[in-house]
Amino acid sequence: MAAGIRCLLVRHGEAAAHWGADEDPGLSALGRRQAERVAEELLALDVSGDCAILSSPRARARETAAPFAARARREVKLAPAFREIPAPVPLAERREWLRGFLRARWSSCHHPEVLAWRQGLLDELCGLDRSAVIFTHFLVINTVVAHARAQDDVLAFWPDNGSVHELAILPGGRLQVRRLGAELETVVN
Repeated sequence: MAAGIRCLLVRHGEAAAHWGADEDPGLSALGRRQAERVAEELLALDVSGDCAILSSPRARARETAAPFAARARREVKLAPAFREIPAPVPLAERREWLRGFLRARWSSCHHPEVLAWRQGLLDELCGLDRSAVIFTHFLVINTVVAHARAQDDVLAFWPDNGSVHELAILPGGRLQVRRLGAELETVVN
């Protein structure tokens, strides 16, 4: 198996509000406990000292990254490419849009903003020049896994809150799924 560049995608802990209720919620009490558990898991995975720590700019991702960064005594760099998917509808309509979008295929997506988001996150990921831990969102992880597996479905699997997923970035910008973390049918906040 080719080594490649190691990349760990971490889904943020449980948010304090659902996706259609708050533009940028922080973590709930459970989410803060999940962030602490993630920090321990990442330390046990022996993430190398020169590994980049990247986070979506959203509060729940930054708050999930904070315990690991503190224990590793490292800075978190905000990486807008790994932000959550931009919904092409008003805040109050997001949950319903998401339910429909999760049943869709990428080949049938005609939202320019969503397609630009997808391409931007894949370009950023495949352009990494060193190992990284990326604190991000449900659909970012799904988009990356579906792309790595050459799947057209938007929903590739159900990454749980506070789950860690390992990929490798291979020569030529190819992605390989090494290990998927905890997967449950959770509510997407």
